[in-house]
Amino acid sequence: MNTLICGSMAYDTIMVFPDRFKNHILPDKLHILNVAFLVPDMRREMGGCAGNIAYNLQLLGGKPLIMATVGDDFAPYAERLDRLGLSRGHVRAVPGSFTAQAFITTDLDDNQITAFHPGAMNFAHHNRIGDAAQVTLGIVSPDGREGMLQHAREFREAGIPFVFDPGQGLPMFNGEELLNFIELADYVTVNDYEAQLLQERTGQNVEQLAKRVKALVVTLGGAGSVIHAGGRRVDIPCVQAEQIVDPTGCGDAYRAGLLYGIANGLDWETTGRLGALMGGLKIAQRGPQNHVYARAELEDLYQRHFGARFA
Repeated sequence: MNTLICGSMAYDTIMVFPDRFKNHILPDKLHILNVAFLVPDMRREMGGCAGNIAYNLQLLGGKPLIMATVGDDFAPYAERLDRLGLSRGHVRAVPGSFTAQAFITTDLDDNQITAFHPGAMNFAHHNRIGDAAQVTLGIVSPDGREGMLQHAREFREAGIPFVFDPGQGLPMFNGEELLNFIELADYVTVNDYEAQLLQERTGQNVEQLAKRVKALVVTLGGAGSVIHAGGRRVDIPCVQAEQIVDPTGCGDAYRAGLLYGIANGLDWETTGRLGALMGGLKIAQRGPQNHVYARAELEDLYQRHFGARFA
């Protein structure tokens, strides 16, 4: 059966400035800032939370369905989805708009200047959960504000369990709205920063919030992750990467492992370790969708790291 992945499809344009921003920005002139950086190195990656999660879930052998809104410039990404065999049946084009995209300039100190254009993502509420067939699990990941609110309600109304994954969209919602998301959801996943913000806005700590759902997952980067489920705390170790190249999309890779584990009834230890494996493999490659593994390879790698197989 299918896992419906609601979220963004986006282009990331990454430019590398071979110097340091601080050498070109005068602190006493910030009120009239007008700078231009020559960026000889540039690449364009296809990403967005929905695209990244679906890519990783398919590597695991899952059955992802992407639900997203895109713009007139989506053709190159559409061709990639077709090559990968990922359905575009619920990827809606919004005429006269651009696909969501980030423009990121990085200097030699790894400082970044980013501009993000949501574009077609703001029309996510035009998609309806009921339009997708044979869905047994879903996720509401960062997307247009109205779309996230609507899709959470529709998952609950349809009786489809889902993961609430607010990500960088969390600041769009107040405490009452976040508590409502959690009441509707079956699972919640956040990183450590988002967990802190979630607690501040709702006025409840992680343990209290975890009691409202089947599981609350907090990822901690290099420190691993923690799954609060059924009154238990399950500590998941980090999978050490062969090399640390690019963290972009690691959280989405982890969430694919989480979805696979839930969809296949795996225990929380196995589910969390599978997420950790996917994140560790992704970080060793540049871009969110450039790591390529066959299912058999993932099984072997899981056994190598954890001494067991996953179903």
